[in-house]
This record gives sequence, C-alpha cells and structure tokens, in this order.
Amino acid sequence: MSSNSANSSNPVVTKKDVKQLRSELGIRRIMVSQAAAELKAFCLQNAQKDPLLVGVPSSDNPFRPPKSCALF
Repeated sequence: MSSNSANSSNPVVTKKDVKQLRSELGIRRIMVSQAAAELKAFCLQNAQKDPLLVGVPSSDNPFRPPKSCALF
C-alpha cells in the first residue's frame, strides 16, 4: 500500500494537508527569472559593503590573530 492511500484514509492527516495547501495558496509567486534578476541587482547594489568581497579592516576584525608581545 502506498503512503498516499494510507494518508487519504486518515481524516486528521487529510485535514492537515488541506490546511497546508490553503496556506500555500496565499503565497505570492514570481517567475524564477524575475527573482534571479532582483537577487543579482541586490548583490550588485550591496557589493561595496560585503565584507567577503572587500575584506574587513584589521582594526574591526574580531578574528584577527592576537598580537604577540616579547619582552627582552
């Protein structure tokens, strides 16, 4: 017996599935090409602020190697 036929006989599971489908019905959808274009534009607009692209100043970097101190 497949899992779909087993789930369809259980009214609790069916109600849960219907509730999920109704909530997904209200989600606004856009074309993948539009989402990709918007993501690309966002990345290009914020590239100058991206620390992975421009680096982090050593004075602001909490992960910089500790400075060693030597006493002679």
